[in-house]
Formats: sequence, C-alpha cells, structure tokens
Amino acid sequence: MARNQRYVDAPPERVFAVLADPRCYPEWVVGAKEIRASDPGFPGAGTRFHHSVGVGPLAVRDHTAVLASDPPRSLTLEAHARPLGSATVRLELEPRRGGTRVTMIEDPSGCTTPLKYLPTTHLFARMRNFESLRRLQALVERRR
Repeated sequence: MARNQRYVDAPPERVFAVLADPRCYPEWVVGAKEIRASDPGFPGAGTRFHHSVGVGPLAVRDHTAVLASDPPRSLTLEAHARPLGSATVRLELEPRRGGTRVTMIEDPSGCTTPLKYLPTTHLFARMRNFESLRRLQALVERRR
C-alpha cells in the first residue's frame, strides 16, 4: 500500500470541491493528460470520468470510476490505464488546524494486484503521489 499525506491550508469542503471536478485532475494528478468526458452526478458512487494518461507523446485512453463518495470526508476511485494496469485510490480528508490533512492511499488492483507485493511498486507510487498531493495543495490554496 502506498500511503502519502499532506496538509492543505483550506477546509475539507474546498479540497473536496477540487476532487469533485473532473476537469481539475490533469492539473494535479501526475500522468493525467486530458479529461474527455464525465458522467452527470460525478463524484457519486458508480459515476466515472474518461481520461488520457501517459508521458510525453505516449497516452492511454481509459476511465476512472467512483467506488465510494462521502463528501467532504473521502473519495474512493478505481483508476484504469489499461493495458498498463489499474489502481484503487482512496483520498481521505480530515480537518486539521483550520485546514485539511489529505491522505492518499493507492494499491494496484485487477490483474495488477500481485504488483502490490513488490517494493518498487510502492516506491514509484509514493513518489508520484507525493508530487500529486503537492500539486493538489497548490491548486486548492490558489483557488481562495
């Protein structure tokens, strides 16, 4: 399990508002390139958004689905980038010192589940999620 935390100087409602806007994901999720469409009612359980992810000119088109949503406390997503793999990502928001502690927990899922036993998988996910949370913090704090 890759687990990262970051303090955001904004209440959980403002952080969740960014998580609830699919158009924001390319601004903070490392590797996200484009949001092509999203279901009405996102981020309700069962809704999804369609995206492209990749590096440089290489991109994979797939989708991310909402497994559970408890605004403004948590959001659990199933992110797909097949054939590269899938991951379950849980974002937990906890009020702290006038702001929010955001915890991101990610595990490989689907056919890539066995990768969760490899230390390099967790190292890569932690590095990527550290940067994603840094970008999320900057995005939320910029939107005062």
